[in-house]
Amino acid sequence: MDVIFKIVAIGLITCVASLIIKPIRNDFAIIISIVGGIIIVVMLLGYLTGIFDTLKDIIGITNLNSSLYTILLKIIGIGYLIEFTAGICNDTGNGSLGDKILLGGKIIIMVMALPIITNILEIIMELLPT
Repeated sequence: MDVIFKIVAIGLITCVASLIIKPIRNDFAIIISIVGGIIIVVMLLGYLTGIFDTLKDIIGITNLNSSLYTILLKIIGIGYLIEFTAGICNDTGNGSLGDKILLGGKIIIMVMALPIITNILEIIMELLPT
């Protein structure tokens, strides 16, 4: 729980520092924002390893195809990457481009999710009485 307060604090400090510096040196304001974002991402890396360890345990417990979990991780990664990129576009005043990026990401995620949906339907069909 302490980490979220640190992330919020770093985010707020970064925003305030960027706002103060922006009228004076716009290029430094961008650098401040990037460094603040990198610090936050580095703080979250430890949690990512915990997620991967838990997913490995789930793969071991269930007898489902492990490629489904790989697809799931890719979908999650694409979702975060698309949201991050669209946010940057919106912050730079390119909201329309950000919207197109979000649309493209949603379509790619839907296409990638089709094998998972197919697998779930196969499992349901096996469970239904004939």
